[in-house]
Amino acid sequence: MMRVLRVVIGIILAIQLWIFASLLWWKTHPVQTTMFMRLQATGEVHHQWQPYNKISPYFKRAVLVGEDAKFMQHHGFDWDGVQLALERNEENGEIVAGGSTVSQQLSKNLFLFPQRSFVRKAQESIATIMMERLWSKQRILEVYMNSVELGENIYGVEAASQHYFHKSSQALTQKQAIFLAGLLPNPKYYQSHPQNPRFKFRQRFIYKYFHSVDIPQ
Repeated sequence: MMRVLRVVIGIILAIQLWIFASLLWWKTHPVQTTMFMRLQATGEVHHQWQPYNKISPYFKRAVLVGEDAKFMQHHGFDWDGVQLALERNEENGEIVAGGSTVSQQLSKNLFLFPQRSFVRKAQESIATIMMERLWSKQRILEVYMNSVELGENIYGVEAASQHYFHKSSQALTQKQAIFLAGLLPNPKYYQSHPQNPRFKFRQRFIYKYFHSVDIPQ
């Protein structure tokens, strides 16, 4: 029994070391692939790294309004957002909001399996804490924008901008940036259902609160 326990502890520690080493490397190197890409892509992956200063500030602002309005204030976890999500889910009788921050979403996309479980959530929290200690807010947002899923086999804002608008993400207009940010968190469905009422509502919501968030400079 003790031998099994030591093996389990060794595996857990090895995973933490792998995550820590990966975060150190990615602190200064582009992230070219993620666990989410490897597990979810069903064909050729469309992805192109774009430096932070070459991504439209419209998209930076739009994605934070839609996904994590308190990004600049929290340290990885938005407890008010979690409480609000729980209340909304209870009112609707189903999961309609997650409450995860950009940092939590990025931790999951970089390292973890998509299936929900308490073990995965615990590991996500550990990875998020590491990330918030090792990376700046600008780096977290930069990697998130470059790795988030924005359509079928489309990952990152540059690939999405080229696919939907045939232009660089640096040249996105406010309306185009809001469209891309509105695709989250259900990009594949909204990609094929652009008139979906919930998708339209998300775009109106982001536009309404567009100037209510701060972005890393």
